[in-house]
Amino acid sequence: MSAFGSLLRPILFRIDPEVAHGLSIKVLSSGLHPSVRPDRDPRLSRKLFGLDFANPLGIAAGLDKNAEVPDALLRLGFGFVEIGTITPRPQPGNPKPRLFRLVEDHGVINRLGFNNEGHAAARQRLEARRGKRGLVGVNIGANKDATDRIADYVAGIETFADIASYFTVNVSSPNTPGLRDLQAKGALDELLSRVLEARDAQARRVPVLLKIAPDMDEAGLADVAEVALARKIDGVIVSNTTISRPKLVDAATAKETGGLSGRPLFRLSTIQLARFRRLVGPDLPLIGVGGIESAETAFAKIAAGADLVQLYSGFVYGGPGLPASILAGLSRILDRRGIPSIADAVGIETEKWASEAP
Repeated sequence: MSAFGSLLRPILFRIDPEVAHGLSIKVLSSGLHPSVRPDRDPRLSRKLFGLDFANPLGIAAGLDKNAEVPDALLRLGFGFVEIGTITPRPQPGNPKPRLFRLVEDHGVINRLGFNNEGHAAARQRLEARRGKRGLVGVNIGANKDATDRIADYVAGIETFADIASYFTVNVSSPNTPGLRDLQAKGALDELLSRVLEARDAQARRVPVLLKIAPDMDEAGLADVAEVALARKIDGVIVSNTTISRPKLVDAATAKETGGLSGRPLFRLSTIQLARFRRLVGPDLPLIGVGGIESAETAFAKIAAGADLVQLYSGFVYGGPGLPASILAGLSRILDRRGIPSIADAVGIETEKWASEAP
């Protein structure tokens, strides 16, 4: 952790987690945080679905819900930033309190419920950065009270098609009732059909990714893989938060409802990632998410089958120096193991992870 992060963390951890999150966004937007952008190692670069990634490390959706600080995050060293989840209309989300730290477990439970300022506000901010360098994906979702949820995803495509680096179709949050039902085979096929039709009608072809939950059984995972391959989507993100509760030190907080992320999610999400890689083969780009907090955990995701990785909860605990630390560590791992590039590490331990019990 950087000296700045070491000073800031005790302050943030004394206050309500959601208030602390808002304060962190203000610090990032103010530019008061130090620049810790690492030197670029060309061995860490990737070219996937038509985009050039300086490195494989991204920030997952949820941190910058309203596109307030994508450039500040890119300056910390992230190879890409995903904003959102954004819904067509602003919505307050679920009642507070709805965000909980499990400090001893390095975990977070949230039941935020897609709280965001809506398409118009996010688009205005992204317009203001038009022409700047850096990959910024847009994670799209549906309003809680939508009568046609698929239409909300289509609206997201239409709103941001000229400005998003890529789209993520989020059907895996556990905090919007019924949303995960869109992962079922028939519903998912209809969703992707309409979303891709909307994408293909635009002047600019933007990659479309799907973000899935870690809690599916083998049959559900196979159904998603079948639809993803048949619809020829550009990539899949594995995974969102889990509704399961592994053994946790903070047993009291663990009783809160919502999605669990951070260190306790690492094993489950990595196993599901490897199993999904085994189902889809080597060519479909996958992004691994869940419990990344170090170079070692990032490399494990890549070895399990991820082309790129994202973190969020790890950033809460690791602070602004974490991206540079992870990237430097990945370079050292390549040196130590004699691997020519990070692309050569993708999937080298898929079978090992896929055979593990969650």
